[in-house]
Amino acid sequence: MKIPQKYLLTGALVMIALVVVILKYWNYLVNPWTRDGQVRAEVVQITPRVSGPIVKLAVQDNQFVKAGDLLFAIDPRTFEASLAQAQAQYDKADDNYLAQEKQVEAAQAQVEVARASIAQAQSSIAEAEADIEKNKAELQRQRQLLPQRATSKKSLERAKANYDVSVEQRKGAVASVAQTRASLAQSEADLAQVRATLGAAGAANASLREAKAALDQARLNLGFTEVRAPVAGYITNLNLRLGSQAVANQPVLALVDTDSYWVQGFFKETSIEPIHSGDRAIVTLMSYPDKPIAGVVDSLGWGIAQQDGSTGFELLPNVSPTFEWIRLAQRVPVRVHLGELPEGVALRVGTTASVLIMTGSSRGGDDSPAPALLQ
Repeated sequence: MKIPQKYLLTGALVMIALVVVILKYWNYLVNPWTRDGQVRAEVVQITPRVSGPIVKLAVQDNQFVKAGDLLFAIDPRTFEASLAQAQAQYDKADDNYLAQEKQVEAAQAQVEVARASIAQAQSSIAEAEADIEKNKAELQRQRQLLPQRATSKKSLERAKANYDVSVEQRKGAVASVAQTRASLAQSEADLAQVRATLGAAGAANASLREAKAALDQARLNLGFTEVRAPVAGYITNLNLRLGSQAVANQPVLALVDTDSYWVQGFFKETSIEPIHSGDRAIVTLMSYPDKPIAGVVDSLGWGIAQQDGSTGFELLPNVSPTFEWIRLAQRVPVRVHLGELPEGVALRVGTTASVLIMTGSSRGGDDSPAPALLQ
């Protein structure tokens, strides 16, 4: 029995369509694909470090800026005055330090004078003791000669007077030593006091360090009146105007870092098992459907927020209703690092993207062309 040609043709078309469907389904299973993707980038919140009115606005909304470009300037006059005051305080502290150094030198000189006086007084004691010995010997000789009428009574009295004077001189020298020792102790105490008042020497001095820290802080605050771009990127959500009050540590605008773009693809938890870091990825932006972007899987997320059990009304757990006959797979974020952008493609944070992962390419170096789905 001969089968009509039209049936053969129809059967062949059905078989081809079935094969295509099977291949597509197999490709979907092997190479996970999602339309739930978003372009992401690091967004820097530009935050002034000091407060004051804005006197210069150097950028416009959505303008591209390079790292280091001036964004806006805060009125510097208050901070210039603070810097001048801090400089004066530092100069005053330096002068006080120099004056205290001179006091230390003077007190040390007094200590040296007191020590020299002690040495001189001790030398006077030695001289007085020598005179005492000499005068004592002369007195004894005169006493021995007087009975023999070999000397006069007047000579004896003179010898005794000389002896008594030398004894008194020794007493005076001893008293002088005691007095100079007391002066030395007082001078050493004064030296210790002025040294304690002075503190550490040179740059380690606490008063100088405190004054210098205040001066450095004043210089920093003056520098902070000019707010510059920390990275290259696009200004976003600029609502500042001349005269607006900038408040320290309060963000005033956003800067999208153009060197940090990536795509976040959200894949079903049933599809992430074969995905590994380093796998090739094909990203198609909704805004540029005919310009796929090559990428590489950077990492997979390790957690997502729980919907049930969060705190709800009156601090009770918020539990969503579930259906026993259906279970929805959760979405796990996969971070994709983008390669070179096709000509004419501009990335914008938050725009939608489709992501296809070429599983196994991180291990086998798969160089096969991108699937037709995303070309």
